[in-house]
Order: sequence, then C-alpha cells, then structure tokens
Amino acid sequence: MTHVIQGVHCAAATPVTADGAPNLTLFAAHCRALLDEGCHGIAMLGTTGEANSFGIRDRMALMEAAIDHGVPAGTLLPGTSTPAVSDTVDLTRHAVQAGAKGVVLLPPYYYKGVSDEGLFRFYARVIEGVGDERLKVVLYHIPQVTQIPISHDLIDRLMTAFPGIVCAIKDSAGDIDNMKTLCARFPDLAVLAGADPLMLPLLRVGGAGCITATSNLRADALRVIWEGWNDPARAAEIEAAQARIDDWRGLTNAYVQLPTVKTMLARSRNDLGWLNLMPPLVDLTEAEQQSVWTRMARLGA
Repeated sequence: MTHVIQGVHCAAATPVTADGAPNLTLFAAHCRALLDEGCHGIAMLGTTGEANSFGIRDRMALMEAAIDHGVPAGTLLPGTSTPAVSDTVDLTRHAVQAGAKGVVLLPPYYYKGVSDEGLFRFYARVIEGVGDERLKVVLYHIPQVTQIPISHDLIDRLMTAFPGIVCAIKDSAGDIDNMKTLCARFPDLAVLAGADPLMLPLLRVGGAGCITATSNLRADALRVIWEGWNDPARAAEIEAAQARIDDWRGLTNAYVQLPTVKTMLARSRNDLGWLNLMPPLVDLTEAEQQSVWTRMARLGA
C-alpha cells in the first residue's frame, strides 16, 4: 500500500474546561497516548472533536499545543473547514506551515442543495489560496450531517485539477458499497473508513485505513487489524480484534455518540474533565454515565 495518507487515525475528542476553553494540556496528553496505543495519526478537530464549536484561534492553539507537547506534527490531520473560504485558507495554511500530514476538509456546510460546480469553486479557492505544494487534502464525506454529499464526479475533477494535493477521502456515510466503488474508480485515492467496523472490509478491497471515533478508546484493536488483516495465520486474532471493536463501537452509540465517547474517556483516562462539552451538546445524565461505565467494565476496560 503506497498511499500518502494511510493507517489508523483517531477522530480525536477535544477536552474542554467547564467554561468552554480548550484544555490544551489534556488534549496534548490524549494525542500522545493515542499514538502510544497504536494510532498512526490524529485527525483532530473533526466531528468527534467538536471542531465547529471552536473559533479559529482556539483551533490553531490546539494544534500548536499538541506539537509543543511532543506530538509529531507529521502525525496530525486537523479539520480546517469553515463555511468561509478566507477562514478555511487561514486554518489550512497554518496547518501546512506547522508541518501537518494533511488537512480534512468538509464541504461548506451552511447552504444546502449546492451544485458540484459551487463545491469545486470552494475547494479550488482554498487550495489556490493556500498556494503550497506541501498541502494534502482529505475530502470529508458525511452527508448525514452536512446534507452535502461529495460526488464521484467532483472527486474526479478535483484530483485532475490538483493532482497530489487532493489525495484522500474520509467516508463517514457508512456505505461500504460506495467505498468499494471509490477504491475501484480512484486507485490513487486513499479511501478511509469513518466507521470502525468498516476498516477491515475496506482494507480487503484496497482501502487505506480509517479515521474513527472508537479509536479514542480501542486504537490497539484497530492497529491489530491494520497489521494483520491479510495474514491467514492471524485470522483468529483479527476476528477477535474485530469483535472487540464492534462491541466498543456499539457502546459509543448507546446514547448520543459524542457525549458518550467523552463519558468513556472520563473513565479510561481517569479524568472527569472529559465530561465537559461545547454547546449545543449536553452531557449524559448521571444514570446514563453509570450505565456506560458499567458496560465498559464488562467489556474489560
């Protein structure tokens, strides 16, 4: 596999203080731990990272803090999209100049029903505005949230216009058939699963790995699959790792996913500061928290 961006990437959660400021020290520690636990990289400030609840300065500060606290810049894949081209350019340029592996770019998500032409213009203006050959773009397809799908024709046009820059896609739509089609049509495109259970079947058809929420908690099992998915001698080990991932992914979806992931991190990292969320998200009830923690114990947390 020779994709520029490949492997197990965590859609990292972002710890915040009670008054909504990013907890920079705790975030950096979490990133370092994720790398130790098996992640190849950190896809910070995505959906799980509550990116669009933070201002530009806070988003830059989170990346700088991670690097300052020993996280290699080349492991970072920050989400840098906003609805405004100029803000997206600023965030993206900051990431490139800091040495990030790449950036993850949502389509501009406020206006709905926009054309591929309009989406192409957005991405083109961002890429041209940054104006740096080091830029690597991961398109972010999550239409259930944005209501703006990224079509195959748009991908084709972007890869043709910006070869070597538009090089990957995170597909969080949950449709393995779409991912298989992407792998077949665009062999040079790194297709990354946005759902943990889909990394294994995606690897089997030429996919490049994953960017997932459950890797906040089970990067170890995902790394086992990455290392041994095509080794017949490790079939039983891979099956067991997949079952573990499925169990933990199921628990993250027991309630609203982001508050549940943070509730699980509060227990796994032994720090109740992880329970804090940015509006409009709200924390789980005390009964829900206890239920999650009890089920974690049963899974062998």
